Amino acid sequence: MEKIRSRALSAFRTPGSTRSVQLRKRKSKLYSRDTRGASIGEGLFGENVVFVLLTIAFRILNCFMVQTSFVPDEYWQSLEVAHNMTFKYPLFNYGYLTWEWNEGLRGFTYPLLFASVYKGLDWIGKDEVVFLIWIPRLIQAVVSGLADVRLYSLMKRLENKNVAKWVYFCQLCSWFTWYCCTRTLTNTMEAVLGTLALYSFPLEGSPTKSSTKYLLFVALAFLIRPTAIILWIPLLVYHFFKETKKLDLVVQHCLPVGLFTFGTSLIIDRIFFGKWTFVQWNFLKFNVLQNIGSFYGSHPWHWYISQGFPVIIGTHLPFFVHGTVVAPRRYRVLLVAIAWTLLIYSFLSHKEFRFIYPVLPLCMIFCGFSFSHFKRWKKTFVGLLVISNLLPALYTGLVHQRGALDIMSNIQQLCNKENSSLLVLMPCHSIPHYSHVHCPLKMNFLECPPNIGDPDTYVDEAELFYVSPIAWLKAEFYDTSRLPTHLVMFSALEKEISTFLTTNSYVRKASVFHTHVPDGRIGSHIYMYERDLK
Repeated sequence: MEKIRSRALSAFRTPGSTRSVQLRKRKSKLYSRDTRGASIGEGLFGENVVFVLLTIAFRILNCFMVQTSFVPDEYWQSLEVAHNMTFKYPLFNYGYLTWEWNEGLRGFTYPLLFASVYKGLDWIGKDEVVFLIWIPRLIQAVVSGLADVRLYSLMKRLENKNVAKWVYFCQLCSWFTWYCCTRTLTNTMEAVLGTLALYSFPLEGSPTKSSTKYLLFVALAFLIRPTAIILWIPLLVYHFFKETKKLDLVVQHCLPVGLFTFGTSLIIDRIFFGKWTFVQWNFLKFNVLQNIGSFYGSHPWHWYISQGFPVIIGTHLPFFVHGTVVAPRRYRVLLVAIAWTLLIYSFLSHKEFRFIYPVLPLCMIFCGFSFSHFKRWKKTFVGLLVISNLLPALYTGLVHQRGALDIMSNIQQLCNKENSSLLVLMPCHSIPHYSHVHCPLKMNFLECPPNIGDPDTYVDEAELFYVSPIAWLKAEFYDTSRLPTHLVMFSALEKEISTFLTTNSYVRKASVFHTHVPDGRIGSHIYMYERDLK
């Protein structure tokens, strides 16, 4: 009896037995279904397709909810350059490049992205101004959404879904990210590429490390904005000393990536500059070594610590501080990168909020750790964070400084009027140019290029105008036949030149709101005047 039982049991366990085969088939079927489900459910970016699409949809909504201007560079270093690259006609200078391009301080790599879009629209006959304005911003919104997904994926693989969920939540709640991430700023693309690079960076315990991928993203960020290397210096040093095969890292990864990206950049700039130009070196020499950027304003050394960083991180600050305490030790290199970036930028006299925007995704990692450690008051903190970021996001995105874009619809109407001409009497580059008009309208504005040779004694055209507006106007338009048909100005200037307006028959035709906090030459409204000779 015992032998019979033993044989039956062995037959049941035999790999060739019917029961065993059925179990293996069922297990194989389950496994294949899981794998197939993962391949369908997980898209190109390593996450559920629905999750990716919802994130992109959120950033597209973000894009349409930002209808204000921030800084001139979001137009003059991207869209205006792309418009000039695409639509510059031989018989009319249909576009404008600022002095930075004439000096070779900026490269054409980033504007080429939008110029390609413009060229495609031109080929299919859809180069309408609304598409020229919104499609580049939608592209920026999509890539920012993909960067959000990558940040979530990184933390899910490094830690777990709980931590990743809170990092993702903090990222989407950031008012400054909402304000900047859909703008066509080089700083925005720098932040996106930095986040994509971080996903493949060989951080301790990372299962997604890829030296070539992350170095490629870092190199692209450097080509677009050379100061992007500041954030990555501590991380590159960390990687080099952690790497056991240092020679292979340099020869097989750094050199190929560097030669490919720099070679491509040199060729692109050679085509559009018409000569060989090393724009990254020119940029660093101008802004760092010569410090001529101070021509556009300077701040005290502690500005980023006392104002810049606290403003852009907003109410995330206490959670960031708490997160630096509770986060695992392996993330300290990211904290070093944040501190290093703030320190180095503090040595530069010209400071802006957007310069340190690329550190925000790193800060959100620590904020996420903070939220993941809360046991009590979590719902209260979530509510406070959402409300405290929603209000400034909506105000800065829909209200503050919207006049600079609203007035462009009035300027566009001049395209339908023959012999129209426009003079913009505002601080230089206060409003966009041909990228938001897209017709060969004669437009002039007050220019403000620095004198690289002797910046201490040089006074630009805009500064000369504001010293004595009436005297400047009389000298410039001594012959009334040279007067433009239309003027655009901030409301703060109207009273100073009222006699000129009256004498030359200018009548106010449009008034748009700009800001609740006018300051100096920036008025609460923007006015458009038309010369009425009837």
